[in-house]
Amino acid sequence: MNMKTLLILRVLALATIFALVCVLLTRGKAPSVCQHQPLGQEDTDDGHSLVFADLSPEEMTQVVRYLQENLGVQLVDASQAKPSDNCIASVDVQVPAKAEVLRFLDGGGARPPREALAVLYFGNQPDPNVTEYVVGPLPRPVYHRDVTVQKYGGKVPYHRRAVTGKEYVDINNLIQRELRKAPRFLAACCESDGTDLAIITTAPRGFKSGDRASWFVLFHNTAGTGYYLSPVGLEVLVDHRDLHVSRWRLRKVFYNGQYFASMGDLEDAFLANSLKVVWVEKPPPEAVLGSLRPHHPPGSPGPLQYEPHGPRYSVRDNRVTFQGWSIAFGMNPNTGPRLFDIRFRGERIVYELSLQEALALYGSNCPGGMSTRYFDGSFGIGRFSYELVRGLDCPYTATYVDRHYLAESETPRTNQNSLCIFEHDTGLPLRRHFSDSQSFYYGGLRKSTLVIRAVSTLINYDYVWDFMFHSNGAVEVRVHATGYISSSFLHGRGTNYGNKVGPHTLGTMHLHHMHYKVDLDVDGQLNSLETQDMEYELVKDPWTMQNTIERPYLRRERLEREDEAAFPLNTPMPRYLSFASSKPNKWGHPRSYRIQIVSFAGEHLPTSSSMERSISWGRYQLAVTRRKEEEPTSTSVYNQNDPWTPTVAFADFINNETITNEDLVAWISVGFLHVPHAEDIPNTVTVGNGVGFFLRPYNYFDEDPSAGSPDSVYLSSEQDTGACRANPLACLSPAAACAPRLPPFHYGGFLNL
Repeated sequence: MNMKTLLILRVLALATIFALVCVLLTRGKAPSVCQHQPLGQEDTDDGHSLVFADLSPEEMTQVVRYLQENLGVQLVDASQAKPSDNCIASVDVQVPAKAEVLRFLDGGGARPPREALAVLYFGNQPDPNVTEYVVGPLPRPVYHRDVTVQKYGGKVPYHRRAVTGKEYVDINNLIQRELRKAPRFLAACCESDGTDLAIITTAPRGFKSGDRASWFVLFHNTAGTGYYLSPVGLEVLVDHRDLHVSRWRLRKVFYNGQYFASMGDLEDAFLANSLKVVWVEKPPPEAVLGSLRPHHPPGSPGPLQYEPHGPRYSVRDNRVTFQGWSIAFGMNPNTGPRLFDIRFRGERIVYELSLQEALALYGSNCPGGMSTRYFDGSFGIGRFSYELVRGLDCPYTATYVDRHYLAESETPRTNQNSLCIFEHDTGLPLRRHFSDSQSFYYGGLRKSTLVIRAVSTLINYDYVWDFMFHSNGAVEVRVHATGYISSSFLHGRGTNYGNKVGPHTLGTMHLHHMHYKVDLDVDGQLNSLETQDMEYELVKDPWTMQNTIERPYLRRERLEREDEAAFPLNTPMPRYLSFASSKPNKWGHPRSYRIQIVSFAGEHLPTSSSMERSISWGRYQLAVTRRKEEEPTSTSVYNQNDPWTPTVAFADFINNETITNEDLVAWISVGFLHVPHAEDIPNTVTVGNGVGFFLRPYNYFDEDPSAGSPDSVYLSSEQDTGACRANPLACLSPAAACAPRLPPFHYGGFLNL
């Protein structure tokens, strides 16, 4: 080998070594951090959406201070107030009248004064009552006016007030004193002295107006687990109507199918061997029914959704914008999520979209279960929407927003990170087509939606509230139920009311019904209600006149009055039902939005029931009424504790008024029947337990507005499909070659408990 050849080989060897070193040095190098790019869309709101904004903690504090200084009565902090005291029960924003808001938003009028709605319990008066005041203007109030009679036609009786946390504490103390009267029974049945038993309320609280007597169900309480699945068979009825706590009494005791006048009588029956006692062992934490502790150590992480260039939506104050959408969002402490001024491409589609109520109605052969009808708004759907767990309740990189409330306290509280906003790639095409004839091409658009989400925990159940906005102009509203089932002690013919899911546990059947208000403004405030459905007509074929064809045809109808537009639950309804404008689209059809309901509701309470009017909204899967400022909600928080004389009865809204070319509201009920089963242990899954509805454009546009989406993909046999400039999918590799900016995980959801 000559020197020249040797030199060439050495140079090649050095080059190879250098290349290998470069590979080794770059192999372990972390990818660059994703750089957020500013959004192309401009936010032109100028703070107009703040007319709908929830109160800030500072505003709540100012309202409390004003009431303390100007009502002329002594106010006790509600967290410590006795029923015989006066206290501030809650403070929330008073949303201005729609006409005032629209003059401001659309007509260049003055901004409406910002006001609060304060609810006070007056127990220290000759005539105890609940009073509601509008207080304003904020942030420095100088006036208040009593609106109770204006809203409800009279004073709200004191017994209709919600049960406060302090009242529950006093009831628990009474029950503990009573339990001490049966020590040997408790030791024999439950391995307990009573102090380690959990107590759950039922509602409503009696059988007639003025009653305030509640059944309480007792469970084994094992820390860190769902005690709702461990009933011990003992339930007690407490009468807590009197304003003086010392006069409250335990009126009845139930155990394993038998009723007793007192805990003392139960103890006597046990000592006399006349009581059938079922020994319910207190399980250790590792063996308790319904434990959510992981069975295995964590595995490899699952897929992660992230935005390489940052979010494509914008959140400013109480407003979110996304690809033509604009939504003002908020949270009512009682009724939960509420959205206002929903616009697409600058046009208002919905003025108000808000949850009204969530009903859970149970069946059982135990007194607590058989009498339970929870109206969750009275407990606080929004108030009990706690912090969301990043990466599980919502995507890890979602935007998390704090919510503030003032209830049963003079001090505002914050549920941090309790509402999340994110763009969601569903992994499903919104639309697509592959052409294999004439010409060869593919066109499609991925289904990417904006989601606004909150999750409420109401005793045992968790409700996931979703509001989704699609690029074709559709709005989707959905709720999923999860959390723990409620249970009764299994005795007698208990399986007539559910399934056995544990040694002594009956998973009790129940229904979930939710009610929404949808104030649609389709191409303006004035709309009509139109329906379309199909029928068959038998015709001769026109080319021979010798054969018959069953030809489907479209039956169109405009509904004229409210009675026609009230569709009973679980009965056939026109498949196409739309809010229609008087203005046509390019093709001559009325610009419309269609309401499409997805629900598997159980049976509504019979109208013969003495409490049915309090939930009469549940009679209808859909009811359309004329919008009235004096009919802002379909129910009231006061209905729970007096359903026999409801403060608000939705049935009264439907009085056959004309609904042609009027400002209309759609009231929508969705729900499902739940018969608990073994797979509801440890707790209920969201799969199959979701219901909701769509608001879909129907001839509102001249074509699908998503046709203009920059996310659209078109591939043809004549193009270079790998060219980034023509195909956004080809850009993903360089665009996603960065690491997402993941904030450190933190959870503070237990701080306000």
